[in-house]
Amino acid sequence: MWSFVFRRFLVAIPTLLLISVLIFGVIQLQPGGFLENMLDDPRVSRETVETIRKQYGLDQPVWVQYLNWLGRFAQGDFGYSFLNNRPVAGLIWERLGWTVFLALLTILTTWVVAIPLGIYTALRRHGLGATVANLIGYFGLATPDFLVALLLIFAVLSSGGTNVGGLFSPQYIDAPWSWEKFKDMLAHLWIPLIVIGLDGTASIMRQMRANMLDVLTQDYIRTARSKGLAERVVLWKHAVRNAINPLISIAGLSLPNLISSTIIASIVLNLPTIGPFLYQSLLDKDQYVVMALLMLSAILLMIGNLLADLALAWADPRIRYE
Repeated sequence: MWSFVFRRFLVAIPTLLLISVLIFGVIQLQPGGFLENMLDDPRVSRETVETIRKQYGLDQPVWVQYLNWLGRFAQGDFGYSFLNNRPVAGLIWERLGWTVFLALLTILTTWVVAIPLGIYTALRRHGLGATVANLIGYFGLATPDFLVALLLIFAVLSSGGTNVGGLFSPQYIDAPWSWEKFKDMLAHLWIPLIVIGLDGTASIMRQMRANMLDVLTQDYIRTARSKGLAERVVLWKHAVRNAINPLISIAGLSLPNLISSTIIASIVLNLPTIGPFLYQSLLDKDQYVVMALLMLSAILLMIGNLLADLALAWADPRIRYE
């Protein structure tokens, strides 16, 4: 197992280097830039812009800029934000807590809801409940998350509610933690969970349903039933255990969602996550922020795939890495 982890680590190094080259190249190829946009302000002179350019080393050749950025990034220095004039690492850290909290809570809720629904719709695929669940699944797959957010906001406001937008009411945003603030967060939290988790729930439910329908027709399921095993044992020990393996394989793709997922929905709901920060940085051409977030997303993808492979090996004893 450890040899497999070590090999994956060795493969990840050149992969991340290639990704870093692509990210840096794409950012450099974009027309204009933050410093060029500063010239539109009549209060900023070209001399000031050139001084800032020299301060950040942007007057050096492109390959020197890349090596300097990569070396600092490897040491945990993500550079400075042009817009905020602050270290990028600090800006990311301020938003990381709520981003991780919402993402992990959404992933947990999605799996807890989607897996049982997928099993139920496979076993009762001609029943009314399965039909309703499939209809909800199709709705979740076909409807953009920001539209779901707008519909829920409209429904809450039409019913006289006010707990929409953000995670807290204005009086609790800067207030210390208390039981009242916690209850206020719960009153706001259900809308982001539905909006962010609906598409994932629908997708995982459909995949689990398809996997179950495929597994239930396998010979080993018929053999288990012919041996007189209880249907509960056949279902959970043999069918579900094998049907869930493909989902574990793709679970690693959820980690990059900590940064890049549901950007528009987060803007609509005014959530304090990294997604809107990345979007605004792209609009402002704040290159060090954008490059840091894209690199972190790539690193999370590599880590997520590794964890998914390890979890699959743990869940399925037939899989062994040599």
